[in-house]
Amino acid sequence: MDILLSLAAGFSAALAPINLLWGFIGCLLGTAIGVLPGIGPALTVALLLPITAKVDPTGALIMFAGIYYGAQFGGSTTSILLNTPGESSSMVTALEGNLMARNGRAGPALATAAIGSFFAGTIATVLLTLFAPIVAMLALKFGPAEYFAILVLSFTTVSAVLGASMLRGFASLGIGLGIGLIGLDSTSGIARYTLGVPELVDGIEVVLVAVGLFAVGEALYSLLYQKEEASGRHRLTSLWMTRADWRRSIPAWLRGTLIGFPFGSIPAGGAEIPTFLSYSTERKLSKYPQDFAASKGQGAIEGVAGPEAANNASATGSLVPLLTLGIPTSATAAILLAAFQNYNLQPGPLLFQTSGDLVWTLVASLYIGNVILLVLNLPLVGLWVKLLQIPRPYLNAGILVFASIGVYGMRHSSFDLLLMLAIGWGGVLMRRFDFPVAPVIVGMLLGPMAEKQLRNALSISQGDWSIFVTQPIAAAFLGLTLLVLVVPHLLHARGIKLQEDD
Repeated sequence: MDILLSLAAGFSAALAPINLLWGFIGCLLGTAIGVLPGIGPALTVALLLPITAKVDPTGALIMFAGIYYGAQFGGSTTSILLNTPGESSSMVTALEGNLMARNGRAGPALATAAIGSFFAGTIATVLLTLFAPIVAMLALKFGPAEYFAILVLSFTTVSAVLGASMLRGFASLGIGLGIGLIGLDSTSGIARYTLGVPELVDGIEVVLVAVGLFAVGEALYSLLYQKEEASGRHRLTSLWMTRADWRRSIPAWLRGTLIGFPFGSIPAGGAEIPTFLSYSTERKLSKYPQDFAASKGQGAIEGVAGPEAANNASATGSLVPLLTLGIPTSATAAILLAAFQNYNLQPGPLLFQTSGDLVWTLVASLYIGNVILLVLNLPLVGLWVKLLQIPRPYLNAGILVFASIGVYGMRHSSFDLLLMLAIGWGGVLMRRFDFPVAPVIVGMLLGPMAEKQLRNALSISQGDWSIFVTQPIAAAFLGLTLLVLVVPHLLHARGIKLQEDD
């Protein structure tokens, strides 16, 4: 009852005209930022921190939160329409969403992304309201061994599910792991695999690789094989979701939410892991496996609905450890922590007692923000779809321009631009020879984290590898990994045997 009373008071404050205005500005900015590759919500919030120093803390934090989950909404738009992820967590959406757009179903893909984000964001906010302290306490039970086991499961699931061949999936993962090792060693501080190039000492940005492989690779591939691309693109056949689309999307939204929220609540790699796990779950459970990209289908709507729901649920879930423990689980959450500290507020167990009014107003603003984002995005579906009417050469030129601006804006380095082009040509080769691109990003993004957790776990156990099987949670995740590797082969062998018996 106390929670409901506190939330009601939060709603009364969040619905004040000035706070509604800040929420709308944040959602609008976040959506625009999600569309543009390379900028990201963390950079935007960081840039706005000095500007908002004189703004009321409640209004400023509401705006920052709007930017945070608005970016999750916006990132799906260009992923679906142009195969150009605005955010790294939108990469999975590009797999099926862009295929749907090529086959004249951009409208349903955008609609299921927007509604799924609203659905997941709202449910995740309810869970945040009711179970934040409980989830935060469970997250404390995860040590280095458990995190490493989760990351191994993520590597295996993504590599085994994406692409037509498991071997090619693992080969792509190996490339990503290799790229992730470039730069300073996190333990010794020694530069490794830099080939004497000073610009590589700080490592290679994940966004740079994602933009290179997806956006630049897409544009270059289209230029080289334009006739092939033109023949594979169909006219727009529908703008809104059909009854069948709703039947396939609703269970995927629910599953994506249940996967995304717990992962957002623990520091296990941000929204990328749950989106890939959600995608692999939908592929395993779908009654229409022939529609998925790996089966050369026309795009499966559940492959868009599930990951988008997981993405937004994870974004909301990341506020649980931030508010209750003061632990940021993503770059944007870390900047939000700095924003709290700017106003002499310290997130943690006492925050709900010392600044309860502000916290509950922020939580209430999440409910309102999800409605604002749905109202902003659904009417724009028809407008966004018109992007597909732009002649492909002009569209490719625009993609290359925006990709270059985004990548150059990160570090103002011309070397990054050259690297982006080189990675783009690598993306062309991978696409031509049917190697999945997404495992490269997963390996690069989570490889350094897995290395760090492995070292920490072995340091705690004094070099004893049995720590990964004696810890129950870690052993359970490694057992799941083994099942992911073995079960498909057993089912395949059983299918062949049944055919021979027939």
